[in-house]
Amino acid sequence: MLRTDFNDSLSEPAPPENCGKEIAALWWLCNRNWQQAHDLIDGEPGQDAAWIHALLHLMEGDQGNAGYWYARAGRGQEGATIGQEMELLLDHLLG
Repeated sequence: MLRTDFNDSLSEPAPPENCGKEIAALWWLCNRNWQQAHDLIDGEPGQDAAWIHALLHLMEGDQGNAGYWYARAGRGQEGATIGQEMELLLDHLLG
């Protein structure tokens, strides 16, 4: 999926059917539904899912849990803002 397709889909009632759970979680997050994003990504394997999980816990202010998930993702927090982190994730997953 291209970033433009993702952005265009944000006005729809649900994420595109053909996207993976990581993209769907970011879609829910962009649509201000933290809980739906967390429920979707919770328990998913892989570093991309862990990175999204880290961002979710960073957003809720749980630094310890976010740090755990950043380590699982093989990434450091590196001082990015939440918005910058979201952009990095979108660029990474949507190229």
